[in-house]
Amino acid sequence: RLAGQHQEINNLMQRKNAVEEENACLKNEFSTLNQKFKDKSQELKDTEECAQKKEEQNRLVIKNLEEENKGLNTCCADLLSDLEKLRKQEAQWKIEKSGTNAIIKNLKTDLAEAKEQIKVLRNICSNLSSQVAVKQEELSQKDFDVIKAK
Repeated sequence: RLAGQHQEINNLMQRKNAVEEENACLKNEFSTLNQKFKDKSQELKDTEECAQKKEEQNRLVIKNLEEENKGLNTCCADLLSDLEKLRKQEAQWKIEKSGTNAIIKNLKTDLAEAKEQIKVLRNICSNLSSQVAVKQEELSQKDFDVIKAK
């Protein structure tokens, strides 16, 4: 019976040693896993901080772009307003030009008519000059006849 108990104690000791070895392995594995967990936690923390910084940078970039966009929209509105004014001014100038062109056309027509009248009047004047010369010749002849008759 003592041998049986001794054998049982040996078996229990072997089981105890096996459990302690397994326990040591598990502790070692736990320690390794715990270190990996700490490393991954730090990596996650670093990644989150980096993401927060990027997000903040992106917010600043977006804010600056929105401000720039607002300025550009104002500039566009001003340019569109200027363009509309210029289009109205162009339309007004076209109306004025049309009126001016009509006046110029009328003046050209009047000038052509005046030139034609001058031509006609010169012909009349030339004819009258010829008639005056003939009448003066006749008058001179009559004066001569009168003197001769006296």
